[in-house]
Amino acid sequence: MKLLTIDAGYFKADGGSFFGVVPKVLWSKLMEADENNMVPNAFRLLLIEHKDHKILVDTGLGDKQDEKFFRNYGVYGERNLEKVLGRYGYSLGDITDVILTHLHADHSGGAVSRSGDGILYPTFPNATYWVSRDQWEHALNPNFREKAAFLPENFLPLQEAGVLRLVEKPGEILPDIFVEFHYGHTRGLMEVRMFHKGVWFVYPSDFIPTAYHVYEPYVMSYDICAEKTLQEKETFFEWAVHTPHCIIFNHDPYNEAGIIFKDKKGHKVKETFRLQEFLNRL
Repeated sequence: MKLLTIDAGYFKADGGSFFGVVPKVLWSKLMEADENNMVPNAFRLLLIEHKDHKILVDTGLGDKQDEKFFRNYGVYGERNLEKVLGRYGYSLGDITDVILTHLHADHSGGAVSRSGDGILYPTFPNATYWVSRDQWEHALNPNFREKAAFLPENFLPLQEAGVLRLVEKPGEILPDIFVEFHYGHTRGLMEVRMFHKGVWFVYPSDFIPTAYHVYEPYVMSYDICAEKTLQEKETFFEWAVHTPHCIIFNHDPYNEAGIIFKDKKGHKVKETFRLQEFLNRL
C-alpha cells in the first residue's frame, strides 16, 4: 500500500467559526488570524495506491466556480486537480476511485469539472465515486444552516453520469479500505481508515480537521450538532489511544499528521510530522 498526501491549495476561514466556543485569546496562540479574523486552512487530500486501485480521498474546492466565489473563500495556491496531480506523477485518468468524505463544497468541488461550453462532467473519467447514502440524501435536502455548503453542481453530475456508488453502512468498501460514519459535522460523513505495516492510518476529514481540534472543547461552529461531535470524539479517542495509529489532518496548514495521547487534561496530539516521515520509520 502506498499513501501520499496531496496539496490542493489553501483557503481562509473565520477563526471564531473554526474554533467554535473557544475564545480567541486561546485559539490565536495556535493559529494566527489576519486583520479580518481569518485563519489559514489547507486542502489536504489523500491518495492511496493499493492492489489495482488508485484512490483519491476528497477533491478540494476545484476550479470551476467564478472568481467572486474563490475570493469569498480566500483561496490561494494551485487548485486545478490535473495540475496538482501532475506534480505527483499522476493523471486524472489514473484515478480508479474517489471517496468523498462528505459533500460540502470544499471537499467535493473538484469532483466535477466544467467544459468551456458550460457542460459539467466527472473530473476523473475512469473513477467510481463513493459517498455515504446518509450524506447524499442529506445533501439533496439540506437544512437551512448547511444549505450554502452543498452545491448541486458538485455532485448531481456524478449521478447523471452513472459513476456514483452510495455506501450504505460502515465497513470495508474497497480492498483493505474501511469507512466509519459520523453525524456531528454533517450527516453521514465518512472517516477513512487503512491498516498498513501494523498501523491504522486515519483520514477523519472535518470530524477532526486539524491537530488543534483533537482537544475536546475545540469543535467547529460549522458542525450541525456539537454534542454529537463530542460523543464521537470520545469514542474515537478511546479507540486511538489503545491502537497504533496515525491521523492525517485535512485542513491543518501546519501539521500534516500526528498521534493522539491522553493526559489529565484530556486528549492531545503527542507529536506531529509529515506523513512520509512517519512512513519511513516503519
